[in-house]
Amino acid sequence: MKVSVDEAKCCGAGQCVLLAPEVFDQRDEDGIVVLLTPEPSPDQHSDVREAAAVCPASAITLHDGS
Repeated sequence: MKVSVDEAKCCGAGQCVLLAPEVFDQRDEDGIVVLLTPEPSPDQHSDVREAAAVCPASAITLHDGS
């Protein structure tokens, strides 16, 4: 799995950080998403999928190779 984020779409809700803090973070100045791990480990896939599903701005895109 590969993950990408669209910072222009991000509204700073922070749900991704709550669900997968080892993969996502937020910029201090404006709360916009920061992708920490573009290729998360298999044990993180479930949390990353949930983060993408609940993102209110649909700013997270998953590229499944598995």
